[in-house]
Amino acid sequence: MYRLSTFILIAALAGSVIIAAPVRQYDDKGAPPFKVLKEGENPPLDAYDNFVIGPKYVPAPERKKVEGVPEGKVEQFVIDSKETKLFNPGIARKVFGKVDPKNPKTLIVETFNIDYKRKITVYIPAQYKAGSEAPFQVIHDGPGGKPNADLLRIFDNLIAQKRIPPIIVIWIANGGGDAQGHERGKEYDNMNGDYAEYIETEVLPRVEKNCKVKLTKDPNGRAAMGNSSGGSAALIMAWFRTDLYHRVLTTSGTFVNQAWPFDSKYPDGAWGFHETLIPNNPKKPLRIFLSVGDADLLNPNVMRDNMHDWVEANHRMAKVLKAKGYEYQYLFCRGAGHSVSNAQSQFLPHAIEWVWKGYAPKEGK
Repeated sequence: MYRLSTFILIAALAGSVIIAAPVRQYDDKGAPPFKVLKEGENPPLDAYDNFVIGPKYVPAPERKKVEGVPEGKVEQFVIDSKETKLFNPGIARKVFGKVDPKNPKTLIVETFNIDYKRKITVYIPAQYKAGSEAPFQVIHDGPGGKPNADLLRIFDNLIAQKRIPPIIVIWIANGGGDAQGHERGKEYDNMNGDYAEYIETEVLPRVEKNCKVKLTKDPNGRAAMGNSSGGSAALIMAWFRTDLYHRVLTTSGTFVNQAWPFDSKYPDGAWGFHETLIPNNPKKPLRIFLSVGDADLLNPNVMRDNMHDWVEANHRMAKVLKAKGYEYQYLFCRGAGHSVSNAQSQFLPHAIEWVWKGYAPKEGK
């Protein structure tokens, strides 16, 4: 049982239901073994293990502007769903839906079709050489406006210090809404390679054309990053399209049962990653960063299937990744809720550097 030292109230996706999310401890029964770090300390770059950070965080110096460091440029454009072949039209719902009485693992949701516009934001480092193939990082839930200035400075500084390669960063806005019955849920939570294919055929060619860059085809030079369902989407892309992506960075990853509509091949949604898929399949060439808050989400909807605990899901992910011998790193962030934004202020530059560690461009590229 959890030691309920603190409670955070979370409004359920269903609307009026309020769920008390307990603060979990790193040594709770069933948790993986952790190494507790000192205040402000991040894990070693060569470690594949589980670490506890916080509850006090020291903002990373890479977030600050450094005199003399070249600044990348940012370009933006919009993709209209009516101009694409995939995810056209989109979907949305008016109400959350009801548990299917014939299958408690899924919901009955009424949806309607929508058209939508998706903003694409592209960071091009000052070190990019025109005409060359660049490694890149996709970030889900791209901003409606300009990207966060601190994050841009992180990329500027890490590249200038040669801690990561000169990567192009592509923020991709979602199609709207959240979870079952909405376009974002359809894109992010379903267990297939559809969204990776959408990015490959609809987004990346437009990035190359509009921003006059070339993007590598080497999966080792491609990373996917996301928060919450964007985090599960990053792993889903790499798992089902390992030919396209090898590097994954997640914060509060939604490795729970949130896929919709129900797919009998993957009846547990993203919960299936740690339940069956990773344990029962050969190891894939993936490098995976995980993080979760000690007060992260716990069953915030009408489903009671024991597959909606974000902390337990990420704990289980760490266990199966370690057992299978994956290159992974897992941070349990004390004093942090969903999205672990306060903890990210400290560890995000480290996470980006860790995810890209070991990258070397293919010869001739």
